[in-house]
Amino acid sequence: MASDNIYLPYLMKVDGVRDETRDVRTLRLKFARDEDAAQFSFKAGQFGEYSVFGAGECTFCIANPPTRAGFIECTFRKAGRVTKALRDLEVGDTAGFRGPYGNVFPIESWYGKSVLFIAGGIALPPMRCVIWNCLDLRDKFKDITVVYGARTVGDLVYKDELREWSERSDMKLIQTVDPGGETPDWRGQIGFVPTVLEKAAPASADTIAVVCGPPIMLKFTFPVLDRLGFARASVYTTMENRMKCGVGKCGRCNVGGVYICKEGPVFTAEQVARMPAEY
Repeated sequence: MASDNIYLPYLMKVDGVRDETRDVRTLRLKFARDEDAAQFSFKAGQFGEYSVFGAGECTFCIANPPTRAGFIECTFRKAGRVTKALRDLEVGDTAGFRGPYGNVFPIESWYGKSVLFIAGGIALPPMRCVIWNCLDLRDKFKDITVVYGARTVGDLVYKDELREWSERSDMKLIQTVDPGGETPDWRGQIGFVPTVLEKAAPASADTIAVVCGPPIMLKFTFPVLDRLGFARASVYTTMENRMKCGVGKCGRCNVGGVYICKEGPVFTAEQVARMPAEY
């Protein structure tokens, strides 16, 4: 952290702004002080608290991979006061960042295996960090497959990167939109993510699955992975919702005996199954 005060953020400068959809935006942030940039590091899966002074702070993943240093990216949907303030930031403006917090995806333990990524809608940002991390270390893995869906074509985020992934010969991208969400020029699939996943039937042998999406998607995706033969210890997800302070003080993310911000946000499906059913 910038100091011994866990609530004191790094000062960041907005270095880039990119609209992903009509209400989703990506900010690229660089450290205002060179010494902070030099000593900062993080790993895939960790998150931070992004703040606009006078408005408050919000919890988001770090959306760029640690293999690409010198900046931090966050992708968010405008939903309230703080996200509106974040969306109003322009290049050159000052923001705050606290972190990194949380545990990580154990990517090194996946070396030599295939990796299957499954995401829905705005849940692709937490996975983007891991996808690019694996692609930047491409020789460490076997097959890399991404299954990504959204309600409509317009709701797909990172469209330029999706186009790039679709053109790569060393990975497979399956895109889908919900029935009725297609456009006349849509060339992807039409159907809900769990249905498209089961139809694709990726091999489970020696494969890690990473899943992120709204609760309803997870509810129907985990059983599909069970049927495809994935061991729950080899299925990972990340839980960002409900986190507030990031350091286990506010109790907002408490689920049973688990603090998502301290023991997560990365969990295996095996760990999720032990959490209270209502979560």
